[in-house]
Amino acid sequence: MTADTVDTSIKGITGVGDTGGVAAVTSAVRGRVDELLAGFLDARRPPVGDPDVAEGYRLLREFVVEGGKRIRPLLCYWGWRGAGGDEPHEDRAVITGAALELYHAGLLIHDDVMDGSELRRGRPTIHRGLAGTPRWEGAEAFGQSAAILLGVLAQAWADELLADAAAGDVRGRAARELFNRMRTEVVTGQYLDILAHARADADVEQALTVIRYKTARYTVERPLQIGAALAGAPPALLEAYSRFGLPLGEAFQLRDDVLGVFGDPAVTGKPVLDDLREGKRTVLMAYAYARARGPERDLLRTWHGSPGLDERRAAELRRIIVDTGALGEVEDLIALRAGQALDALRHCAIAPEAAQALTVLTERLTRRVR
Repeated sequence: MTADTVDTSIKGITGVGDTGGVAAVTSAVRGRVDELLAGFLDARRPPVGDPDVAEGYRLLREFVVEGGKRIRPLLCYWGWRGAGGDEPHEDRAVITGAALELYHAGLLIHDDVMDGSELRRGRPTIHRGLAGTPRWEGAEAFGQSAAILLGVLAQAWADELLADAAAGDVRGRAARELFNRMRTEVVTGQYLDILAHARADADVEQALTVIRYKTARYTVERPLQIGAALAGAPPALLEAYSRFGLPLGEAFQLRDDVLGVFGDPAVTGKPVLDDLREGKRTVLMAYAYARARGPERDLLRTWHGSPGLDERRAAELRRIIVDTGALGEVEDLIALRAGQALDALRHCAIAPEAAQALTVLTERLTRRVR
């Protein structure tokens, strides 16, 4: 399936005034990405007739198509739009955004295996779903191994999509180079994350470094720049997107860390005990460890990262996080980073409708409840 044969059905959404404003365009782009991913995955059938293989493909399709906020495709689109992208080439931005989403799905599948997570997006994670499928012993090990393979497959298919959209010219090659750089950065960030967990000694600066590579560059900065590259953006605009994207990406992850401890599982789609049981070395926890003393520090060391953590003990950890001022510190840091992002955006020479859309996205990414 090539960029020429993918029916993105997006002609005409460039005119903001014609569709009721930025919100309508954003909604249209999100819908077209969903349609494109559904069509792309529907066209990829298992090359063998084994029903359990077919079930794996079905779970992967469901995971990709029926969940996710499409943050990266939207940022890619508005990065392209802000750089002066024009309607005849709009399909390239949307297809590239879909490739980013498919790559992201593969990373999430692997992340859930590494974390031992039970739920993602309000439903069983891929490895848990697969463990319930086979009719033989060793189902848990099978689920983990099969999920790793499906994650790799999703990332390989992302390459197929990107090859269609970013092939053949200088702009496409520039976008591909940024995509490749993004992949190296996010894997490095994940590596740093598991190192911090293994060492159990991450301070605030180390935790922020993890955020910059695992989330800020991957989630915000690079998607914006990839979209901009497709529109032929000059280096100055790519740098401006970096000044906006990095602080916004940090604020986004800091909010995610807060929700991982204080969020509502019915809203976030993930158990609220997961991050505490896993012992994630987030900025939030780094502040708590740095400030806790005596019995509070002993409780953190005993129960943060304990598989036996229950809701009663988790409530005690949350109290410590609040009482030490760690939660307030992170909330202040979120506000600071969001303010830095918006200030950078005000000095960014981009199309007005793109600036408006990115302002709205900044609000949603940093003040969200899921």
